[in-house]
Amino acid sequence: MLEFFKTLENGTTHHIDKVERGAWINCVSPSEEEKDFLINEIGVLPEFLKSSLDDEESSHIDYDDDYNQTLVIVDYPDCDDTKSNNDEFITLQYKTNPMGIVILDGYIVTISLYDNWSIRDMALGRIKGMDTRLKTRFLLLLLLRISQQYLVYLRQIDRISTKTETRLYQSMQNKELIQMLGLEKSLVFFSTSLKADEITLNKIMRGKFIRLYEDDEDLLEDVIIEVKQAIEMCNIYSNILSGTMDAFASVISNNLNIVMKVLTVITIVMSIPNIIFSFYGMNVEGMPFAQVWFPTVLALVACLIAIFIFKKKNMFH
Repeated sequence: MLEFFKTLENGTTHHIDKVERGAWINCVSPSEEEKDFLINEIGVLPEFLKSSLDDEESSHIDYDDDYNQTLVIVDYPDCDDTKSNNDEFITLQYKTNPMGIVILDGYIVTISLYDNWSIRDMALGRIKGMDTRLKTRFLLLLLLRISQQYLVYLRQIDRISTKTETRLYQSMQNKELIQMLGLEKSLVFFSTSLKADEITLNKIMRGKFIRLYEDDEDLLEDVIIEVKQAIEMCNIYSNILSGTMDAFASVISNNLNIVMKVLTVITIVMSIPNIIFSFYGMNVEGMPFAQVWFPTVLALVACLIAIFIFKKKNMFH
């Protein structure tokens, strides 16, 4: 899918039908014809296009001297939700996807395999100060929006982990543990991508690949602050989640030990009548108190004594 947007003289950004100089080209999961258009008509380098569409590409910045093109690969967060059969338990899977921003003469091009929230906000004109003709500012505003998206998802992860922890205290079911493991995995993805994005931002700050103006430097500092805050939040939530998982693993193991202890005590108490009846059931003469009622009374008294002793030692808890 190809979309063209351009900011007019009055500062408003509109969708246009044909590409013009000073426009922003948004490319999502392009077809072969759209790839040829970007390469042949717009002049995007084939290797830049290939890197932007690589699902495993990590965040970095690249510059081609011959064609005066800059490629910035950044990782942005994404979220998928799936519901269980009863629609009461929602499993959220957070991940990160790469997106390429190509800055070339006359255009700025965003290339990704999947649509994302930040690009939609840019396309709908929800970003204050966006201008497709100011390519550096456009890039920094997009990076700022992505960093804010990380913060939003991190707060969601914190709320979900708190609710899941509450349910774990009550039920100790596998689905809550699976949810916690999924959140922990998501935080690992976020942490790795955020650190790579931070390195890319530091390279941009040096001004070697992208020319920075005075206002852009202030905006870039804001982006770096947001990314560092996201990294710090990610580390805090990851440590809390890891500690919570370890604590619940200990609780589950302790509960299993308690169950096994109670079952052992019950087995011991139930074996007492079996022992007594075995003695009196032997075909021998001379057994003391061989009346019919005595073994039953003896077994009952022995069981009560054993229960009293185990109860006094808190063996049923």
